Amino acid sequence: MPTTSRRTFLSASFAALLTGRAGAIDPIRRTGPAKLTLSLAAYSFNRYLQLRGKTPPQMTLEDFIEFGAKLSLPAVELTAYYFPKTTTDYLKSIVKRCSDRGLAVSGTAIGNDFCHPEEAKQKEQFDLVKRWTEHTALLGGKTMRIFAGSVKKGDTEEKARQRVIDWIQKACDFAAGHKVTLALENHGGITGTPEQLLALVRPIKSDWFGVNLDTGNFRTEDPYADLARVAPYAVVCQLKTEITPKGKKAEEADLGRLTKILREANYQGYVALEYEAAEDPKVAVPRYVQQLSKLMG
Repeated sequence: MPTTSRRTFLSASFAALLTGRAGAIDPIRRTGPAKLTLSLAAYSFNRYLQLRGKTPPQMTLEDFIEFGAKLSLPAVELTAYYFPKTTTDYLKSIVKRCSDRGLAVSGTAIGNDFCHPEEAKQKEQFDLVKRWTEHTALLGGKTMRIFAGSVKKGDTEEKARQRVIDWIQKACDFAAGHKVTLALENHGGITGTPEQLLALVRPIKSDWFGVNLDTGNFRTEDPYADLARVAPYAVVCQLKTEITPKGKKAEEADLGRLTKILREANYQGYVALEYEAAEDPKVAVPRYVQQLSKLMG
C-alpha cells in the first residue's frame, strides 16, 4: 500500500483520539531513498549477559561489543540491563571500546512501565527514563527504547493510557534537551495491537519521539500487515527472526518481507537484530547478520 494511502487511513482512524491535542505526531516525513543500517541488540545474548541470575554471567558487555566488532557490524545496541555500573568513567570506557572497534552505539533500551497508578511508582519510572536518557546521550546513542506497560489490577486501560501519554510527553520534553529520541515499543500490554500503540503515539507532541517497531511482538491475525501500518512512525526497528500470528506457534520470519515493509515506509535508520529463538545466539546471530547484510545492502 503506498505511504500516502496508509497515512490517510491512519489519520482518519485515529482522528477521534487527537481532540484537543494540536500538533500531535504524524507519520515521519523522510526525503530521499530508504536507508537501513544494521545493528545488533545486546538482548540477543540475554542468556549469557543476564546479571540477575543465580550464577555469574557468561558474557560481559565488553564481550558483546567484541562479538559485534568481529562481525564487522556498523553498530550495536546496548541494553540497560547488562551494565554492571553506570558511572561516568565506565560509560566513557564503553564509548571508547566501541569507537576503537569502529562501532557506533545505535541506541539503548530500558524496562520502564508507565502504567502504575501509584504516583510514587510513576515518579520512579520517570526518573529511570531521565537517568538513562542522560546515559544514552553520553554513550552517543541516537534512540532509547521505552515501554508503556500493562494495566494493573483494579485499573482501566483508558486511565492507564492517559497516564502513559502524560509521562511520555514529559519524558520527550526532557529527552529533547539531550538530543535523544525516545522510541515506544510495541510490546504487549497496552501496545499489543496497532490501534493500542497508535492511540499512545499520535497524541505526543515532540520531534524527539516515535515508534520502536519490534517485528516479533504483534501477536495478531496478520502481523505483517500490522507492522506495515505502524512502520511510517518508526524511528528505530528491532528485527526478530520469528513471528507469531494469533493462535499459532512462532514461525520463521520472512526477513525479505520485513525489510520490504521498512523500505516501502521509506524508513531511514537503524535495524537492530534482536535474536530470541532457541538456537545458541553465538551460532545463529552470525548467520542472520550475513542474511540481513545482504538484504539491507
